[in-house]
Amino acid sequence: MSFTVPSLGSGGRRGAFEFGKTHVVRPKGRHQATIVWLHGLGDNGSSWSQLLETLPLPNIKWICPTAPTRPITLFGGFPSTAWFDVGDLSEDAPDDVEGLDAAAAHVANLLSTEPADIKLGIGGFSMGAATSLYSATCYIHGKYGNGNPYPANLSAVVGLSGWLPCSKTLKSKIGQEEAARRAASLPILLCHGKGDEVVPYKFGEKSSQALSSNGFQNATFKSYNGLGHYTTPEEMEEVCAWLTSKLGFDGHAA
Repeated sequence: MSFTVPSLGSGGRRGAFEFGKTHVVRPKGRHQATIVWLHGLGDNGSSWSQLLETLPLPNIKWICPTAPTRPITLFGGFPSTAWFDVGDLSEDAPDDVEGLDAAAAHVANLLSTEPADIKLGIGGFSMGAATSLYSATCYIHGKYGNGNPYPANLSAVVGLSGWLPCSKTLKSKIGQEEAARRAASLPILLCHGKGDEVVPYKFGEKSSQALSSNGFQNATFKSYNGLGHYTTPEEMEEVCAWLTSKLGFDGHAA
């Protein structure tokens, strides 16, 4: 299954954008964790929900929202489903913090009604992975980029073929002892194909390095030779094994 998604974030003016349809995959076994999974640019929650439903993870409830349709700077203003605006494909492109905050808040709101004993996670592909990793930094910092408090207590974050937004300001967010403790313990899995022609492999690699150098001791980076901008059964098997281990399913240590 292939999901085509361009890259990096850019600022821009916006009004309020309406999020699309949310697709839910209910757990086939005992409900132990809920993960919001975020699609890439131009995609929707339905396509990923169909894939996630096939995974051997009976204890996970998957929530697959659909991003708002908005004008995209990269496309000359042509509208597409996107969690935030994207500009040029460069490491120095400015981050659309307003859009990232809105997307992260939407995800946190989807998680807010889950039972207290359920572990919470966020994952995604490409732009969805970027939003997931941005949410992780909000959790670490205890607040969004705009200063509002971040409410969700995250137990796992997965990013496939993505990048870490606002990586240059990450160090300033981890000055406090509580933030450093959260950074050290939060499990994060990054996966990236070396043949990725849309979000270059070096973006994933540098994102992993930024996390590691800022005290994210439980971050793992997996690379795949020949993998382009899509996912494969091998990669999803790795995700399944990692989630089973980190979330403590079937007797595995959490």
